[in-house]
Amino acid sequence: MSDSAGAYNAVTYLLDRNVAAGRGDKVVFRDPVSEVTYGGLEVETRRLGNLLRRLGVRREERVAMMMLDTIDFPIVFLGSIRAGIVPVPLNTLLTAEQYAYVLMDCRARVLFISEALLPVVKDVLGRLPDLQHVVVSGQNPNGHLSFKDELAKENDAFDTAATHRDEPAFWLYSSGSTGMPKGVRHLHANLEATAETYARQVLGIREDDVGLSAAKLFFAYGLGNALTFPMSVGATTILNPERPTPQVMFELIRKHDPSIFFGVPTLFASMLHDEAFRNEPRTKRLRVCTSAGEALPELVGESWKQRFGVDILDGVGSTELLHIFLSNAPGDIRYGTSGKPVPGYDVRLVNDTGAEVPDGEVGELLVNAPSAGEGYWNQRSKSRQTFEGNWTRTGDKYTRDAEGRYTYCGRSDDMFKVSGIWVSPFEVESALIAHPSVLEAAVVPAEDSDGLLKPKAFVVLKQDVSPGDLNGALKEHVKQKIGPWKYPRWIEVVESLPKTATGKIQRFKLRDGRIQ
Repeated sequence: MSDSAGAYNAVTYLLDRNVAAGRGDKVVFRDPVSEVTYGGLEVETRRLGNLLRRLGVRREERVAMMMLDTIDFPIVFLGSIRAGIVPVPLNTLLTAEQYAYVLMDCRARVLFISEALLPVVKDVLGRLPDLQHVVVSGQNPNGHLSFKDELAKENDAFDTAATHRDEPAFWLYSSGSTGMPKGVRHLHANLEATAETYARQVLGIREDDVGLSAAKLFFAYGLGNALTFPMSVGATTILNPERPTPQVMFELIRKHDPSIFFGVPTLFASMLHDEAFRNEPRTKRLRVCTSAGEALPELVGESWKQRFGVDILDGVGSTELLHIFLSNAPGDIRYGTSGKPVPGYDVRLVNDTGAEVPDGEVGELLVNAPSAGEGYWNQRSKSRQTFEGNWTRTGDKYTRDAEGRYTYCGRSDDMFKVSGIWVSPFEVESALIAHPSVLEAAVVPAEDSDGLLKPKAFVVLKQDVSPGDLNGALKEHVKQKIGPWKYPRWIEVVESLPKTATGKIQRFKLRDGRIQ
């Protein structure tokens, strides 16, 4: 991990330490077609270091990853870090132009890409002056280098780079829901920081755990769930390269019987209401679930616990802070809240002048985090706005109660006032979701005939529910649940809500009239 001179490489903490502890023969990752042990992964990451050296990539340079969740992903990610080279995992659902922007922005020397994703970027690869090689994971490299073949040429004698714990280890690009993604530079020490705080002290992850994450590895939440946390204790992860539909996730749960299931609110709701799995039995080994990405509606958490007998630990994290910093905990759960600060993280709520707000008042959440990123790449102004000394601005509005629990109100740019009183879109959405006909809801401000802001709701109905005359019933339902001034003056039934690849509702598109 580290020595007296300050050398520290995250791969030593995550991987080599497990092999040294005698877990070399234990399976660390299992995907639909293969599996790899801790010892086997150690060998493959050393070969990857030699491959990068042969391809001419130098210390601190970047390699991009457009990779589905298979065993090849951790080989590239951890092998690059071992070599002191910076892997940049990319969202696998971007457009060609977004990829062109990000690959140009990070100046990747090599692109590791899953075969299925090649068609998306084939027309932009020639526009990238820094890109020297494309390495394809899959059966047909389509004229590029074959990952399997190139890796097989290398030997496993490779000296791990003597990096520093404060040295950039990897980048993650933010969701970019309102513009092009921003590259967050994370340090070698940040991975261990999330494992020793949330994973150990809240989740209580153990060596005998088997984890399954709906969130993908390119996503900060998924990277912790499926790589950092299990490897920190020598556990096992089931990798899923497919889209995490209710059918796919239920089938994986049946087949692998995980002890931890990492989900997101939209998926939990969809799994609860999927007619094909209405009689799905409880599993034998599942002991805990987690949720992040968006706040978990109270009804969804309570319904899941009632049906499957397992709690969902709802929490909030961000790309900038790498994983969850506010969370409910086993034995200390109150659905409808984001819980309390994770041990090791300090939080505060401030108003527009920077003064701390008292309990019960809405404020912006700031976090003092051991896992905070170093800043945004080539975005000095935004870095200074977000990273303020020890504190990171989250852009989330919260309230705190007398017990120290935090309740999500919305993004700073989603909040609005009605009759001089703050309205939380999430509170109205939660009230709507509590109606038996509603599956999902999103609320935005809209002007009435007098030019005053009032709530407008977009709702997705459950299967086989007809819109009929629901309008009045839903308005009355919200009035009774949270107060007469908060009810949506307009309700529009839609087929689906616009979301980022990480499941966050893109309310700005609804405000702009872009539903699809």
